[in-house]
Amino acid sequence: MKYYLIAGEASGDLLGAHLMRALQQVDPHAEFRFWGGDRMKEVAGEPVRHIRDLAIMGFVEVAMHLRTVLGNISFCKRDIMATKPDAVIGIDYPGFNLKIEKWAHAHGIRTIHYVSPQLWAWKKGRIKGMRQYLDSLCYLLPFEQQFYAANHMPQATYVGHPLIDIIRTQKTGLQTPNPEHPLIVLLPGSRKNEIRHNLPPMLRLAQRHPEYRFSVAAMSLVGEEFYRSILNTSDISVSLVYDQTYHLLSQAHAAVVCSGTATLETALFHVPQVVCYRANPISIAIAKTLVGRRINHIALVDLIDDSDLVTELLQQDFNDQRLETEFNLIATDEATRRHMLEGYRRVEARLCGPGASLRAAQTIIDTIR
Repeated sequence: MKYYLIAGEASGDLLGAHLMRALQQVDPHAEFRFWGGDRMKEVAGEPVRHIRDLAIMGFVEVAMHLRTVLGNISFCKRDIMATKPDAVIGIDYPGFNLKIEKWAHAHGIRTIHYVSPQLWAWKKGRIKGMRQYLDSLCYLLPFEQQFYAANHMPQATYVGHPLIDIIRTQKTGLQTPNPEHPLIVLLPGSRKNEIRHNLPPMLRLAQRHPEYRFSVAAMSLVGEEFYRSILNTSDISVSLVYDQTYHLLSQAHAAVVCSGTATLETALFHVPQVVCYRANPISIAIAKTLVGRRINHIALVDLIDDSDLVTELLQQDFNDQRLETEFNLIATDEATRRHMLEGYRRVEARLCGPGASLRAAQTIIDTIR
């Protein structure tokens, strides 16, 4: 069968690559056309569009690039019509993918969305349309089961989180922490606007703690020049390590992490963390208005555990004083570290176990057939 996959950011590229390999296992004749990054490229060659040109996040940022976004939507529709796939599979990236999936359904193409939009937090009204134009929704997080059961979406299937398999595989052969030279990993995000807001406070933390080694989990698709333009504003020595996040986490004593998939990755590597996030104030104000009081956390680890397991420093709380206090706790306080590691074991137990990508692939095959 012919599959048209769309991933718009680094996390989607990772999940997409493993989904493609799983589809190849259950469908030996699988043909792929896709939007994605270097990981998906390793499976199926050059992408139609690369994620380096797609990762736009935030209300203000999307508005500033609206012409580009609309152009990509128009091009994607033409490309799907020319390709005539058996199914369109949107991997996360809901602002873009749900529009494409609605259009594809109207043109008689099977539609699958992989990774649930955060409907339990905001834009819950989307579910009414999704019931009509999605043939299948594969979601990853255990607490989403209750949400979809309560909101009567029978085509929603819990497949579990692929990171269980991905990280177990990656851990083999990786190094372990060196207690004599503790490493602190800084994960400032995967998009330029995230990095621009979140990396400077992390660098100032490193400047205050010469007793540790600090490394930034950098991404080559962002570009060295961009990272260097931020590092040049300080007198500190912090290493930039490109495309080796799991290698760094396997050695880490602690981590400072931009909210997102990286918080769950850090937890599965059993690394104590502080979660931070700072963005355009206007985008955050709009998001708060839309979210209201529906959720108390943004970090995946806290959402899955339904607790304040990891500290979340957001916007004005992400300042030097608060970061210093919370960092000292995860780096030096044994009770804090032990409590967090115990919580990580709960989080891992609540996920669906190994085999998520294969379960998703089988759901997709069953949907098309």
